[in-house]
Amino acid sequence: MVQQNTQNGWKPIEDEGFWRRIPRRIGVSTLDAGKAAATLLWVLYRTVIGTVRGKRPKGEVLRQMEQVGNKSLLFVTVTIGFLGMVLVFQVCLQIEKITGDMSQVGPEFIKGMVHAFVPSLTAMMLATRVGAGIAAEIGSMMVTEQIDALRMCGVDPIDYLVVPRFIASLVMTLVLSVYATAISILAGALMAYTSYHVNPVMFFVFDKVTPGDAVIGVTKCLAFGAAIPVVSGYCGLTTRGGSEGVGSATTRAVINSSLAVIILDFIISAAGYYLLQSRGL
Repeated sequence: MVQQNTQNGWKPIEDEGFWRRIPRRIGVSTLDAGKAAATLLWVLYRTVIGTVRGKRPKGEVLRQMEQVGNKSLLFVTVTIGFLGMVLVFQVCLQIEKITGDMSQVGPEFIKGMVHAFVPSLTAMMLATRVGAGIAAEIGSMMVTEQIDALRMCGVDPIDYLVVPRFIASLVMTLVLSVYATAISILAGALMAYTSYHVNPVMFFVFDKVTPGDAVIGVTKCLAFGAAIPVVSGYCGLTTRGGSEGVGSATTRAVINSSLAVIILDFIISAAGYYLLQSRGL
C-alpha cells in the first residue's frame, strides 16, 4: 500500500501489485523486441539493396577485407590449430580406452571440420573481433554526430559504412574458413602422429566428406559472414549516449552476433540434414 499527498493530507491508494506489473513489463519487452527486429530487418534490407546497387566508397571494400581477413589471420590460426589438436587428442584418448582402432579418426575428424566445426568456430572468432570493431567504430560516429553529418550531405550511412563491411565479411569469412579447415586438419594430424603414432597417410583420408557436407559448410560460411556485419552495424547505428553507449553497443554486438551464428548454425544444419536425407545422400 502506498499513499498519495492531497490537500486534506495523505490518502492511501491501491498499490499496482506484482501480478499487475508482470503483463505490462511483458508487453513493453515484446514491443521493444518487435521494434528491434523490425530495425534489424530494415538494416539487412538496406544492406542488400546497397550491395546490389554498388553505391559504396571506392577502395573501401579492399580496406575492410584487410581488416576482416588479414588482421584475423593469426587469431584464427592459433585458435583453430589448438582446438584441432585438442579435439583429436580427446578422440584418440577415448578410442584407445575402448577399441584402439585409430583408422577412422582422420576421416571422421575431417568430415566434422568441413561440415560443422570450422565454419562455426571461425564465425564465433570473427564475431568477437570483427563484430566488436564494427559496432565500436559506427557507434563512435553515431555519438559524435558524424552519422547525422553524412545524412545532411545526402550520403546513406548504411551504403557508406555497413555495405563495404558486409561484402568484405562475406568473402573473407569463406576464405578464412577454408584456411582454418586446412590448419585444423594439419594440426590434428600432427597431434595424432606425435601422441598416438597415427600414420598421416591413414589420417588424410577425405572419403567421408560428401558434396553435401561441402555445400552445407559453404552455406554456413556465407550466412555467418552476412549476419556478423549486419547485426554489428545495427548495434552501432542504434548507439545512444557517450562512451558508455559505445561500450554497450560493442557488448551487444558481440553477444548478438554470436547468438545469430548459433541460431543460423542450428537452422542450416537441421535443414541440410533433412534435405540430404530426402535425397538419400
